Amino acid sequence: MLRTEWIARRHGHANVSQMYYARQGLVTEEIAYVARRENLEPELVRSEVARGRLIIPANIHHPNLEPMGIGIATRCKVNANIGASPNASNLGEEVAKLELAVKYGADTVMDLSTGGGDLDAIRSAIIQASPVPIGTVPMYQALEVVHGNVEKLTPEHILDVIEKHAKQGVDYMTIHAGILIEHLPLTQGRLTGIVSRGGGILARWMLAHHKQNPLYTHFDEIINIFKKYDVSFSLGDSLRPGCQHDASDAAQFAELKTLGELTRRAWAHDVQVMVEGPGHVPMHQIEMNVRKQMQECSEAPFYVLGPLVTDIAPGYDHITSAIGAALAGWYGTAMLCYVTPKEHLGLPNAEDVRTGLIAYKIAAHAADIARGRPGARDRDDELSRARYNFDWNRQFELALDPERAREYHDETLPADIYKSAEFCSMCGPKFCPMQTKIDSKALSDLEAALKPQPVAAQE
Repeated sequence: MLRTEWIARRHGHANVSQMYYARQGLVTEEIAYVARRENLEPELVRSEVARGRLIIPANIHHPNLEPMGIGIATRCKVNANIGASPNASNLGEEVAKLELAVKYGADTVMDLSTGGGDLDAIRSAIIQASPVPIGTVPMYQALEVVHGNVEKLTPEHILDVIEKHAKQGVDYMTIHAGILIEHLPLTQGRLTGIVSRGGGILARWMLAHHKQNPLYTHFDEIINIFKKYDVSFSLGDSLRPGCQHDASDAAQFAELKTLGELTRRAWAHDVQVMVEGPGHVPMHQIEMNVRKQMQECSEAPFYVLGPLVTDIAPGYDHITSAIGAALAGWYGTAMLCYVTPKEHLGLPNAEDVRTGLIAYKIAAHAADIARGRPGARDRDDELSRARYNFDWNRQFELALDPERAREYHDETLPADIYKSAEFCSMCGPKFCPMQTKIDSKALSDLEAALKPQPVAAQE
């Protein structure tokens, strides 16, 4: 599907954001498309976009995009991060990761490239190849422009990079405008300080220049760029906790209050916003964090990294974080940012992308079931019927990762029997409980056998 004709109708408009049109009472083609995908009424989608509870990231320079919605009214979404670094990966590998992420169900993809070649070329190739929204963190390239020298970085450098990304077709950008100079002392009692790369860059800039965050002071200029191209804000949580010890502290919540202010400033110009959330939070604090974000940010969609519920499992943080992600989604988070097994250890490869994404698709789907979304459990029920009927091929078709399910099944059964076997290799044919078929006749016979017999009359 190409959006070229839809976009052409908006040529010459000063503001082309989905929120602008929704607030005019218009159901855009993108809104109608999202309504069909989500099995929702178009007017509901329009009203949620107008209210700010749902965003449709859809840059007018991304014509091959298949529009999707992020909000409390829609299915819980999953983002996959990819990106080249100075030490690993290249354009070809990143496009391959994108294609793999889309194959396994990523709803959006963020290009977090910090090096490894021509960043503009990498980004352009990813956008051209992607049917899903693409997000970026422009601060990374802004720092590259000045060859890593924070002191030489100017607001003009940052704004130029933001506009470049918008012109290329980036659908949403992480803008770390919420970290203020007065927040920095609040990090002193932390174990891990500032763990956000973008936040760390801005903290160093403020310390070097003794000035306020330039993304905050130039926020209105960023708004003007975004509404020209329909770029959505993903307001970055620079002071997110990087460990259990730092969760829900004064620094995190001070920034969150600023993010709420910025959300409403963007909405005043009809620009779409979602708000990023914490990375490490113990399970008993997750609901409170989601509720607090909704309160501070006027119910703008919440987008969380994880959160990781324990810090002791390097190599398995796709699991520690998927636990927190499922809970966050249940409590109302709109999108989950996946974590791969390589988190904290290195740049993920293709298999890491697959593993992290499937873990998060599980978390998001579990959240949709828990929230009682209409039809969320239909696929589960259908797979369960196929399992009970030993319809292996149908089970594989319905699985989140059909190839992995088939691989595990086939490796322990001879090829000539696996397709029709009414058992798996765990129980075998003699002990399979699903071969215990309790039909109505068997139940009738059982009831008759258990029915008390009349006592014979004594002579």
